[in-house]
Amino acid sequence: MKKYTLFLYFLCSTVFLFGQEPMEWNSDYELQLSDYQSTDSEIDSTLTSYSIYSGSKIDFSFNMNSVSFMFTKNFNSKIKAVFQKNLAVLIAPDSLTANQLLRFGRYDFDLVELYSRKIRKKIYEEKGAFTDVKFFQPIFNELQEEMNMVSAQVFKATNFGKDDVMLKKEHEKVKQEIKSLSDFCLNCKPKKSKD
Repeated sequence: MKKYTLFLYFLCSTVFLFGQEPMEWNSDYELQLSDYQSTDSEIDSTLTSYSIYSGSKIDFSFNMNSVSFMFTKNFNSKIKAVFQKNLAVLIAPDSLTANQLLRFGRYDFDLVELYSRKIRKKIYEEKGAFTDVKFFQPIFNELQEEMNMVSAQVFKATNFGKDDVMLKKEHEKVKQEIKSLSDFCLNCKPKKSKD
């Protein structure tokens, strides 16, 4: 019986550890405080500081042979904006601060989607039939760096999201840019250019 109980405990533990699939960006879903599931997340009145690690990132991976790669131009489905709940940390002394940080986290997740679309677009426009697989890296690095810089600037300018008016303005800009790149959503097929 002990072996069976131990096996069940182990099975449940591994399901919990590996069951945390990254959440893909979805225009119909807005992050909630409950999405910040890192064990380090807390709202506690004894805290004197606050911080956020958004848990948002661009996930880019593909696996195909060289012939498939040669004839593939649309990599939209290979580049994903994801939110990792188990890595997302939100620490605040009260619910007001927690919600301000949450609004910044929402902005940041949308910013990750925007830059995922920018990467998809640039790859679509620049990939030729005989392009080397390594051509992705400079594009990814350049736009990742730009995204991190924009995020840091808005984080600082809005005082960690406390300047709600400025954060809303910046967030609206990001949402409009996402719409302008609608051909480059995760499951979209870009229109062929008329050259």
